[in-house]
Amino acid sequence: MADHNLTTPFLTQDGNSQTPAISDSEKSHLVLTIENPNSENPQINFQNPFEFLGVEGFNDHPSTSADPFRNHTLKIVGVYEWIKILICIPIAAIRLVFFGLTLLVGYVATLIALQGWKDRNSPMPRWRSNLMWVTRFSSRCILFSFGRYEIGFANFVIALPRKLPWFGVLPASMSSFVFLFVYHWIRRKGRPAPRDIAPIIVSNHVSYIDPIFYFYELFPTIVASDSHDSMPVVGTIIRAMQVIYVNRFSPSSRKHAVNEIKRKASCNRFPRVLLFPEGTTTNGRFLLSFQMGAFIPNHPIQPVVVRYPHVHFDQSWGNISLARLMFRMFTQFHNFMEVEYLPVVRPLHSQKENVPLFAERTAHAMASALNVVQTSYSYGDMLLLMKAVELKQENPSRFMVELGHINSSYRVSTMEALELLEKFISMNPDSSGCVEIGDFLRVLRLKPCGLSEKIFAFVDIEKMGKITFKQFLLASYHIKKQPLFHRACEVSFAKCSDEIQDHISKEEFGDVIRLGIPNVNDHDIKELFNMFDMDGDGRIRKHEFLCCLRKNPLFIALFSPLLQDGLEYTSNGLEMV
Repeated sequence: MADHNLTTPFLTQDGNSQTPAISDSEKSHLVLTIENPNSENPQINFQNPFEFLGVEGFNDHPSTSADPFRNHTLKIVGVYEWIKILICIPIAAIRLVFFGLTLLVGYVATLIALQGWKDRNSPMPRWRSNLMWVTRFSSRCILFSFGRYEIGFANFVIALPRKLPWFGVLPASMSSFVFLFVYHWIRRKGRPAPRDIAPIIVSNHVSYIDPIFYFYELFPTIVASDSHDSMPVVGTIIRAMQVIYVNRFSPSSRKHAVNEIKRKASCNRFPRVLLFPEGTTTNGRFLLSFQMGAFIPNHPIQPVVVRYPHVHFDQSWGNISLARLMFRMFTQFHNFMEVEYLPVVRPLHSQKENVPLFAERTAHAMASALNVVQTSYSYGDMLLLMKAVELKQENPSRFMVELGHINSSYRVSTMEALELLEKFISMNPDSSGCVEIGDFLRVLRLKPCGLSEKIFAFVDIEKMGKITFKQFLLASYHIKKQPLFHRACEVSFAKCSDEIQDHISKEEFGDVIRLGIPNVNDHDIKELFNMFDMDGDGRIRKHEFLCCLRKNPLFIALFSPLLQDGLEYTSNGLEMV
């Protein structure tokens, strides 16, 4: 990194030199141009095939090599771990049976509590909430089955008969079994703020244990993916929490969820609302970019952080299957968990604080308490990672792009990013996640020529002769976000198609492509034509043409010969005429 305190000039000026004096302003604008000696054709580096749209190069902020989803103990390593697992296998069988029984008890109690309750939009009646104490007790037993015990749990069980006189119907043997193993291994720091002070709680998300603990501790209303409703047993239990379901990929569903968060947080008759703003689980060593749902209602928020200290077994639910994670948990002597309630974060009404700043202040408080790094990774990056794993990539983490940061500039949807990833992986990236020009052109059905090399050079901003998925994504959306892009697509179709017909024939398409790629043959034109002709009827209709360009924004360069004379500078800037 450059040392900004370095003041000694590289070239000292001789007192007898005749070099003209240079003003201070000129000194501060010295520019050095260095060509990459590895570039096969340096001239391409300075020719922009999208200049007709007023497009300049894009910036790729340095990527971090961090992987927030990596479980660090995927493999069983060491003699101690193997011996411990062998010793704990009989204990694991007992824990599994205990887990199943307590889950069944909680499920039955929840069914009774929900029986005949039709007005799910109103707060749960008190007698039904009291009945849910059985399920909350069962959730604590589930934590016990996973090796998490605490002294406070004994007090909780002792107090239950006083709270609920009918609690004595539970088998005495169950309580006795629990009392045998009450150790203080769930550490708490701080206390939950009263509901009327902080109606919303946000927490980092490391394991499936997190929501089980919060269910037992707070019995909150949670915000969860609508896919959870169909889960056997669990779906029924979380319905009793008056869950707010959301479809992450539906704008209307997200808007409805925000309205429900506002409504329930504003009414003290509802439980407090719990959200995991990261949207997915991590390994606990990083904090993902936050989704805004918890902060839009503009209510005070209490951040809570969970930690899972470990030496031999990482309990985080990252790139590890649920079955393997549960097996490893069952075969530990004990598992540690720490929960810290942080001071309430209040919106700054006097400064008219915007939502992202409110979220940033909360995230900073949580990252500081955890002593971890805030990143721009998001739930979308986890989906990109899973897609790369599904497509059997050697280093799937290289295809994460920090979508949280990219979304702030380009508004890239997760589904669009996944589509581009599939296309990029079909280019056969190497072990470092990079693609060379030959595979790039093969997948895009482009013939090697001056124009196609310029398109590749535009994406290859580091001029290394290879491109990454992040560069491919940024280049595509940098073109797509240009004010003239959509108008250029419309004009391109109008100039390609016959004035009478509402489609482009194969012959008309070939004539246009040859303007930019003179030596293209009929086979190459057919391959490219088929990418635009989505229904395969031998004609490119307008909606197909526009859809193909939206999915492949780099293709707009193919029609630049039609558009060079269709642009002019006006008082409003560069416009299509």
